[in-house]
Amino acid sequence: MSENPLRALEQLGQSIWVDYIQRKMLDDGALKRLIEDDGVSGVTSNPSIFEKAIVEHRDYDDAIRTLHGQRATAIYERLALEDLQRAADLFRPLYESQQGRDGFVSLEVSPHLAYDADATIEEARRLWSELARPNGLIKVPATRPGLQAIRQLISEGINVNVTLLFSIGRYREVADAYLSGLEARLVQGGAVDRVASVASFFLSRIDTLADAWLDALAKRHPEKGEAAMQLRGKVAIASARLAYQDYKAMFSGERWQHLAAKGAMPQRLLWASTSTKDPDYSDIKYVDALIGVDTVNTLPPVTLDDYRDHGAPAQRLETGIDDAQRVLDELDQLGIDLQALTDQLEQEGVDKFIHAYDKLMKSLAGHSEAVT
Repeated sequence: MSENPLRALEQLGQSIWVDYIQRKMLDDGALKRLIEDDGVSGVTSNPSIFEKAIVEHRDYDDAIRTLHGQRATAIYERLALEDLQRAADLFRPLYESQQGRDGFVSLEVSPHLAYDADATIEEARRLWSELARPNGLIKVPATRPGLQAIRQLISEGINVNVTLLFSIGRYREVADAYLSGLEARLVQGGAVDRVASVASFFLSRIDTLADAWLDALAKRHPEKGEAAMQLRGKVAIASARLAYQDYKAMFSGERWQHLAAKGAMPQRLLWASTSTKDPDYSDIKYVDALIGVDTVNTLPPVTLDDYRDHGAPAQRLETGIDDAQRVLDELDQLGIDLQALTDQLEQEGVDKFIHAYDKLMKSLAGHSEAVT
């Protein structure tokens, strides 16, 4: 039997997390099998994932009956916490054997708080306390107010998964917020050796919007059409490869060495939004191209299955760095403002999560009545 490509990624320094959770996966041992057979070492979740899991399946009906009469937000949090606590316990042996460097589960603050730093901090503290697992991560969006929250939460020893990250410039700010939080924690006399964070860089959404802008440009200016078409499907991977170069720079040098000497762990880049949206592109486009040391790729189940079936693992994250810079330079030369594009993606990302969250709350309210 040929080697499982997913297991090969471990040997190349990349962790694979699954971007989905459903109670049935915990009840029937499916998540346990992913850990044992595929080397899956973490779980990510968001309101969209829980909306799909809770509303579209019957796994939660009995639990919802016991919570009848409570607000939809309270029902959601209880169901999500129960699932993630069970998942965290499955990953706990890995977390301990890796000295806190892997084996995480993620729970998101309400997307309605994305532009309110103080409220984000307050809710993150509460969720961290209620999750009550050292291998938990609280998801905080990489909005500008989110940077303040990230810095504060890290200083308090609360693990953070920074989400909705689209731009290289914002990534640098996120990494600086993490480092500043660790530094503040040391000043306060706190330990930093078990404080963890990942920076979740969203990929397919970048190409979806960039391709739309390139197509529109080619239609408006046919003389630029060929150049525009050459950049389709290349912006996300180029951005990720350059962000990784910044990661290496941020987590080296005197500032980082001072923290590392105290046991601090680097804030790993996590590749998110990795399911391919354009059918013309490979279904493992955002996996094979971005395999590198000290990174995480979180895959929805279908992409996990696709990679197990026909992945071709090799370290490629640091190949074509000059080409990556050329892609972004040529994008600029065509008059496409990458900063404006990523700003739009951030706003749309927050809006999509709010829509999914509100849809879940509405569905849960109705579902609670239907199952009683």
